[in-house]
Amino acid sequence: MSAIPDFTHERVLTAQGPRSGLVITVALHSSVLGPALGGCRMWTYPTWADGQADALRLSAAMTLKNAAAGLDAGGGKSVIALPIGEPVDHDRRRAALLDLGDLVELMDGRYRTAEDVGTTEHDMVVVRERTAHVVGLPAEKGGAGEPAGATALGVYSSIAPTLEAAFGSEAIAGRSFVISGLGQVGGRLARMLAAEGAQLIVTDIDPRKRELADELGATWIAPERALTTQADVLVPAGLGGILTDEAIDALPVRAVVGPANNPLAERSGAARLQERGIVYAPDFVVNAGGVIHLEGIAHGLEWPAIAERLTGIGETVRSVLESARERGTTTLEAAEALAYARIDAARGRQTVSA
Repeated sequence: MSAIPDFTHERVLTAQGPRSGLVITVALHSSVLGPALGGCRMWTYPTWADGQADALRLSAAMTLKNAAAGLDAGGGKSVIALPIGEPVDHDRRRAALLDLGDLVELMDGRYRTAEDVGTTEHDMVVVRERTAHVVGLPAEKGGAGEPAGATALGVYSSIAPTLEAAFGSEAIAGRSFVISGLGQVGGRLARMLAAEGAQLIVTDIDPRKRELADELGATWIAPERALTTQADVLVPAGLGGILTDEAIDALPVRAVVGPANNPLAERSGAARLQERGIVYAPDFVVNAGGVIHLEGIAHGLEWPAIAERLTGIGETVRSVLESARERGTTTLEAAEALAYARIDAARGRQTVSA
């Protein structure tokens, strides 16, 4: 029997929703820096346990993301696991969102949910019927609205320092990028890069996204070619776990920077990338724009102040890359050190005040 990993979460609730019959997990990893913030993912999983495991991984990543971004927010995540081959109509979807709201309410304000893969800002309006601990509502409802634009801007700001580390120049024009995933964030990022004169090679599991490729003059490839197509930079912008050892060993790029959560299949992948001379900008630093936007709106900041923080993600990436080089660590270790330094400092202050 394999060893059971250490349990590092403060609280995890997994339940079958009484209205929807779907298994929902709400995972609170840490509230040391403040009430946790992390979206709700509604996705298809082989089993409910796979959905639970995804919630555990994603919530731990949110702790790092929020800490590295300088936010007074902990890490959490929720997952509504959809069974394979079992359609979910409008009524059952609404029921699942109400079930989620009840579970979030049981966290006593220590976790706030928002949209994520498979959910929208309008879904959050439904969740709000059962709990006040939800952010990312539509702007017309007094919320922050769609955060994808903010996430894309943060990723865009991360590209220049990554290019400088890989090629000695921040110039985007003429560089080739494989963008795997043209969703809300990937599509916006593709437009930004095209405007700067980048050579784009793009793909998505939805063939309708080929219209955007044609519009931008990008080369369209099949999804399975995303990790084997020659380019300067890989931009993972879909689901995580794509960078397995086998994929890394054959990866024909010089840098990896993108919005996908947990693109590394294994933690050791960071060292493997480094050994191959591939610069890796850690995902939880790069894709923090959405939570920065949500927290900024929640604290009454105007867009200019939020935009300044979003472009500041690039400087955080630069600091992480420089720290890794100076200390002889991986960029993942350097980014984690940045996040844990804030968490440890906050925990120390709490201990003193107690």
